[in-house]
Amino acid sequence: MTSLFSDSETSRELPDLLAHVRWIAGGTASGKSTLARLLADRYGVEVYDGDRAEHGWLTRCTPQRHPRLSAMRGMPPGGMWADRTAEEVFRAMASLHGETTGFLVEDLLAMPTDRIILVDYFGILPNHLAPLLCRPDQAVFLLPTPRFRWDALDARYADPARARATWGGNDPKTMLAKRLTRDSLWDEEVRRQADGHRLDTITVDGSTPVTDLADQMAARFGLGHST
Repeated sequence: MTSLFSDSETSRELPDLLAHVRWIAGGTASGKSTLARLLADRYGVEVYDGDRAEHGWLTRCTPQRHPRLSAMRGMPPGGMWADRTAEEVFRAMASLHGETTGFLVEDLLAMPTDRIILVDYFGILPNHLAPLLCRPDQAVFLLPTPRFRWDALDARYADPARARATWGGNDPKTMLAKRLTRDSLWDEEVRRQADGHRLDTITVDGSTPVTDLADQMAARFGLGHST
């Protein structure tokens, strides 16, 4: 695994420096962004969008410290999926090896500390997140059922333009099947690591209204009452 921080003293201080941060992590297509937007609308918290931030990290990474992330620079749409098995794509994920965590921390440390920051990002594992927490209830991992994820991604890539932007000239159905397998491997890793750190996971199957989930998250994260 990549070493995240060279200064051990700074590393020990990180939970206190990030005590105002709350984390919604977990699997793809589990409703993290929908939940984060709802909480932001209700309580005025600032949302840090990790998926959007990733584009900036590509300009900051180096092949020496971030070999997997650097390999994505200049890669055409679908490039990381073509000619690889789902297992190979999973093993090549920069987040699996902790290459993205340092960028997350750098970004968060540059943000205001006088308000709660809500991180919306799938690409951090419990092993990498646990050292950043003062308390386990600062984080939750949402994990969708296979059917919930399939429905969400099938709808997402029903738009041919979006499918081409993601998969390039590759067959969308083949790529989606590979994506679903890769994502299930990520979910398994999240569950295994979360158990080891006693961090909570929530299974998302669509049976609980997102407003009810937002109520649970607000209580968990200490967001107070809706305005």
